[in-house]
Amino acid sequence: MTTQSTGPSRPTAPGSEGKGLAAGTLGLWGSVVIGLASTAPVYSLVATLGFVVLAVGAQAPIAFIIAFIPMLFIAFAYRELNRAVPDCGTTFTWGTKAFGPFVGWMGGWGVAVAGMVVLANLAQVGGQYVWLLVGDGSLASNVPLVTATGVAFIALMTWVSYRGVELGERVQNILLAVQYFALALFAVIAFIKVGTGDAPNPTPVSLDWFNPFALTDYSGFIEAVLLALFIYWGWDTCLALNEETRDPKRIPGRAALVTTVILLVTYVSVTVAAMSYAGLGTDGTGLANEDNANDVFLALKDLILGPWAWILVVAVLVSAVSSTQTTILPTARGTLSMAAYKALPKRFAQVHPTFQTPSFSTLVMGIVAIAYYVGMTFISENILADSILSLGLAIAFYYGITGFACVWYFRRDLFHSARDFFFKGLFPLLGGLMLSYAFIQSCIDMWDVDYGYTVIFGIGGTFVIGVGALALGVVLMLVWWAFPRSKPFFRGESLNRDTEVLVPDSPDAYGRSVDGGLA
Repeated sequence: MTTQSTGPSRPTAPGSEGKGLAAGTLGLWGSVVIGLASTAPVYSLVATLGFVVLAVGAQAPIAFIIAFIPMLFIAFAYRELNRAVPDCGTTFTWGTKAFGPFVGWMGGWGVAVAGMVVLANLAQVGGQYVWLLVGDGSLASNVPLVTATGVAFIALMTWVSYRGVELGERVQNILLAVQYFALALFAVIAFIKVGTGDAPNPTPVSLDWFNPFALTDYSGFIEAVLLALFIYWGWDTCLALNEETRDPKRIPGRAALVTTVILLVTYVSVTVAAMSYAGLGTDGTGLANEDNANDVFLALKDLILGPWAWILVVAVLVSAVSSTQTTILPTARGTLSMAAYKALPKRFAQVHPTFQTPSFSTLVMGIVAIAYYVGMTFISENILADSILSLGLAIAFYYGITGFACVWYFRRDLFHSARDFFFKGLFPLLGGLMLSYAFIQSCIDMWDVDYGYTVIFGIGGTFVIGVGALALGVVLMLVWWAFPRSKPFFRGESLNRDTEVLVPDSPDAYGRSVDGGLA
């Protein structure tokens, strides 16, 4: 099989105008907003800050910084691959072009699994925080009410995603502004109270907080970094919307890098503010108090914001709901791309003629997320909690594939220049290796029956759920492989290294060969 240059893609063949998505809708700012919203910055801090402090104490800021490094390296891989292959299938498309159909299919499945699991988590958080605002907050413990509210949020955000990226961008501008206003208010007032001596345990900022060599518990540090990886996840939504961006080869990659840097500054700043205000004590409002680990903000909101404490509750709610919408976007576009290249039934490639969104894929994503959320809640809230704890496996899995795919796809270009060596080779390789380690270490940790909330088959339920979800992808892939319609994909005919980036958007053209593209 001949190979093409790994430089810019060839012009689209006549009659092939893409998958039918709304090209040219997003600019750099819109892409950054959606990337930030996808990470749910307020909720991510709520979910991880307390546990990171429990793991490493005063070294929490450096843990967030070190966790940023593999994210930055993988962001470089996304940028370089997107410049050469700006396809909304991202990991699926790039993995297939680099390593073949089986690796590519599993990469696409990893994206889908991560999206499905986190949607259930976000819906539950959104449902709980709505009812924390009502009365004395006791309704937040009403499981049927919280579940129904979470389902309503998924349905609403599915509708917003169905209606188009432009509507979604306008919604996200507002929701993200609320989140950053709340975080800024929290940090500024915390620092002011530290300065005036009104903090419960004012603690001067120390350089040791940023010193990795001050660590005394290596295993705790690894645990903290693995936890911190979760809070950066989601920026790759910028890349999944590349075909709807004004400059699809440049803007998505730039947006991803800008997003990751903004997140780093946000997380470290808020962490330092919380540590300075509350200290690291194991009782009261101390950040090392295990009773506060599940939600540090809830423990501190009344002391810091007083009568305005409800703003933080609203911010967490908004963060969860906002990320619900942006999480649907990459998964729906991933399955659209997979169907366009015959890696899934062609119905998934359906695009709404007016809204120019992956209509069928979006609806399926919403329905599956609701079914998963309700099903897991009905079976056991502990199983739902363990499925959320296992999320890091899917994230490390498909990010790792992307890093390695970048190195292999550009392997002939790596010594053309210093830039190619570092950004197409060394950095993506290091990112892939780091995330592979994170995956393996997480599997080892999750095997322990004490890791999560359940025990299945005599081992940690988190391990069974996380690895089982990825293994289910192998089963589904083999099921689709058995269908005659899948043969062009698994034979490497509908998507390979030489395939054009864009595919016909007309249902009548589905499957028609276009300049060596679809067979």
